[in-house]
Amino acid sequence: MSHIRRLLLPILAGIAVAIVSSVASVASPVASGLTPPPPDFLTCKTTGGGTICDGFRTIVSGPEPNAPACGSGADAFQIYDASTLNQRATRFYNADGNLTKRIIHDHYRGEWSNPETGAVAPYTQNQNTTDVLAVPGDLATSTQTITGEVVMRSGPGAPVLKDVGRQVFTDVGLVFSAGQHVFTSNDPAAFDAVCAALAN
Repeated sequence: MSHIRRLLLPILAGIAVAIVSSVASVASPVASGLTPPPPDFLTCKTTGGGTICDGFRTIVSGPEPNAPACGSGADAFQIYDASTLNQRATRFYNADGNLTKRIIHDHYRGEWSNPETGAVAPYTQNQNTTDVLAVPGDLATSTQTITGEVVMRSGPGAPVLKDVGRQVFTDVGLVFSAGQHVFTSNDPAAFDAVCAALAN
């Protein structure tokens, strides 16, 4: 899944092609002078101790071949991913206009598919990302905590894939991990059940 972040699959961290439908207003004039500047979909307001920026957006992506490939030889096929993301983001800036913390709540509904057979495996993903900056304004000094869950099914039965847990990253990389992390397990059999579900 292209949107599954560090918690799930680093190589698919970005959404390469997306249609963005933002339901928040354009960033307010209060946003000028903030470091780093907030995205346009956030609306900012001053508080007693600084500035808070908050907003919501929807991103629709795919189908695109950003999920793993299955099988080998003549039986190989590429999985396609399509999803709708509803995202809520909040940023906290200090009195000097420097970012100190940001929180992102992501909720995805999507599906992996095999265009050769028409088979689909729907999934949901809920993920919370919190960045706390050791040096205000400098995202490179962030301690990032990601918690979340991905559940994929091929029908009404038991999940064919589940990834759940908590991971913490600093400037040196991953420093803590707990849970069941299928996407970062480097297990060649991690997607066997999904591939089987999409093969026919």
